[in-house]
Amino acid sequence: MDSRFPFVDWFRHSSPYVNAHRGKTFVILVEGEAMASSRRGQLLQDLALLHTLGVRVVLVYGIRPQVGAALDTAGIQPVRIGGRWVADRQVMDHVERIAAVHRLDLEAQLSLGLPNTPLHGVELTAVSGNLVTAKPLGVRDGVDFDHSGEVRRVRSQAIESLLAGGNLVILPPLGYSRTGEIFDLDASEIAQHVAVSLKADKLILLGESAGLHDDSGQLQRQLTPDEADILREQAAPGSELSRHLGAACGAARHGVGRTHLLSWHDHDALLGELFTRDGVGTMITQNRYEQLRQAVLDDVGGLLALLKPLEASGMLVARTRERLEHEIEDYIVIDRDGMAIGCAALHGYADARMGELACLAIHDDYRRGARGETLLAEIERRARRQGLTQLFALTTHTTHWFVERGFALTTPEALPDLKRETYNQARRSKVLLKSL
Repeated sequence: MDSRFPFVDWFRHSSPYVNAHRGKTFVILVEGEAMASSRRGQLLQDLALLHTLGVRVVLVYGIRPQVGAALDTAGIQPVRIGGRWVADRQVMDHVERIAAVHRLDLEAQLSLGLPNTPLHGVELTAVSGNLVTAKPLGVRDGVDFDHSGEVRRVRSQAIESLLAGGNLVILPPLGYSRTGEIFDLDASEIAQHVAVSLKADKLILLGESAGLHDDSGQLQRQLTPDEADILREQAAPGSELSRHLGAACGAARHGVGRTHLLSWHDHDALLGELFTRDGVGTMITQNRYEQLRQAVLDDVGGLLALLKPLEASGMLVARTRERLEHEIEDYIVIDRDGMAIGCAALHGYADARMGELACLAIHDDYRRGARGETLLAEIERRARRQGLTQLFALTTHTTHWFVERGFALTTPEALPDLKRETYNQARRSKVLLKSL
């Protein structure tokens, strides 16, 4: 029965993520365009919500468009090379002023407890400081970049101490040298180094683009750093996409579990990515978010839930928990962030050199794509490895699917003796056979 309140079902499905994220460290980059937009207030509410749910939040903010506008107003045209401007004294005056104004404004807004919002009255302590040390870019290709710098070191112990004290940490796009100078830094570079230094659980990059898309316009939900690097090399040097992909790939390769590319234009992007199974943007990770693996005993509960609707419809024969536990080594599963969304089993009949492809199932929400083919290919690979020469399947509903993949209709007489003796005449399942 459908819930009278749709948000209740959403809350039930999001509750595992609420628990999983508690106590975790998220480094979140909000680009300057978002800071200057009407979405800023909503983003602050979402960050405050994460904080109240026990997430340790480090906020890195950008100021590029604000500085650019101030320079235009002042009639200053900075030298730009490879996406970076040369931060001479005139430029740095504006960078320092605007960074300070935004930092103070963020601290002030968060200190107010976000009045006139659902989080009114929540007390937040937002702090900043000289937490990132920097060094100058120096002279490159004959150009002295002056006060344009790069990250030298992150004072991770100091940030850890602040987070442990229940503070939300704010980092401007500035770095400080050992000689007392201030350097203009790229916010995405700061976010990357902070995430790596803290061994953060997530690096979240909020920019213009709603993730990465393939040539057909389809959102690519998950990429490895190697796959994302190809897109980074194609992006314009110094562009937001290039900077974000560089930060995401670098973080993923240095121990940050998951990095996320989201659009700040999307009102629901941040919470939708964190509290739904499929998310809304692109995740870059060394570890596959969705993986095919051997089933284990801990999967039995998930398999029962996956198979129940198909058993109720008559597509599959009902299996007890005891049977699944006994046969668990025959099963493979497609695991999507801890949920079994697909499975298949290979029951071997060594004497006949035949194997049964059984219990091939995909969750209703994930039937688009090639997951069935993935399961079949793995079952065939395992059958060959066991020395089996034929694979058979029994089905009442999906005969055409098997025929399209190389199976041929046959009769129960073609089954191994033991399987033929237990063949259910009442179900009248179609028998399909494939040579390996």
